[in-house]
Amino acid sequence: MSVLLDLKPVDIRFYEARLRGFLPDRMIDIHTHVWLDRLCRKRAADGRSVTWPSRVARDQSLEDLEETYRLLFPGKAVIPLMFTNIVEELDPQNAYVADCARRSGYPALLFTHPEWPADRLAQKLDEGGFLGAKSYLSYAPAYIPGNEVRIFDFFPPHQLEVLDRRGAIMMLHVPRPGCFRDPVNLAQLLEIEQRYPRIRVIVAHVGRAYCPEDIGDAFDRLAETRSMQFDFSANTNETVFDRLIQAVGPARILFGSDMPILRMRMRRICEHGRYVNLVPRGLYGDVSGDPNMRDVDPPESDAFTFFMYEEIDAFRRAAERNGLTKQDREAIFHDNAEAVLRAAGWPGRGSAAAKGTA
Repeated sequence: MSVLLDLKPVDIRFYEARLRGFLPDRMIDIHTHVWLDRLCRKRAADGRSVTWPSRVARDQSLEDLEETYRLLFPGKAVIPLMFTNIVEELDPQNAYVADCARRSGYPALLFTHPEWPADRLAQKLDEGGFLGAKSYLSYAPAYIPGNEVRIFDFFPPHQLEVLDRRGAIMMLHVPRPGCFRDPVNLAQLLEIEQRYPRIRVIVAHVGRAYCPEDIGDAFDRLAETRSMQFDFSANTNETVFDRLIQAVGPARILFGSDMPILRMRMRRICEHGRYVNLVPRGLYGDVSGDPNMRDVDPPESDAFTFFMYEEIDAFRRAAERNGLTKQDREAIFHDNAEAVLRAAGWPGRGSAAAKGTA
């Protein structure tokens, strides 16, 4: 057993029966976090984000990430796009990500703070060799109620101008309780595409549409977009994936994981428009106070596999239902991401990619 993952027969059977043949041999994971707990404190809970991910992993080193890929994807080569996590002191963690990128050849994004002026942002992008930026609603000014944070509160226009001039990547986790269907989010997504057309926007988690109720009229409103892309990280809803495929087609969909939380052993359901992670009782401590977590007992919990496998399998079902071809799958799991990364300045990594051998 690995110190990272308890790989069980149920996991091996799941991968061999459902995923190995579906996945291409080369993959790019467009959404991964790397950070070291010893470098600085994680950001204190502020009510603006869920807290259950902290139960899965204290941190994730580059070596942990590569080992996870080796264990979860035998026979596959996986390259991650890396950025740090939500922490109090961004500089040490961004420096660690930059060092990981230099050592591995993997691409990386700068985790940004909205208070940084344009010249400071540009300097940090250059110094770390970052291809763009990731930020989060927790960094929006504290006086803004969490439910009212807008995209421009943590990705301010002066920073978007820097990203636009560079043709850089913007990894966007949309805020607000309405998630993907929120009219403010949709208006600002459209504004970003119109005002900053050179930014390579990736809308994370399918806009946080984790349940069908989160979609609203988002895909209808975003039909006029041309360059915006969508990753399906940390999402297991095949109905949402159906709508995504039908709305934008395989050319604008990217595989992402949100590692390390996809090491979680779980199954996700939706209840009354809210997702709930079902987990083996006690595996992640006392989850009784978390509305997004629920303990489950054997024998049901004995069949649970990894979040990573559940995500990909849900997408597989949607892909097959919508007639996606082998070429489409290769685009979604590798080629689309490679095109985005190279357009943003990544030279590629070639044969040095991590190769699964478990």
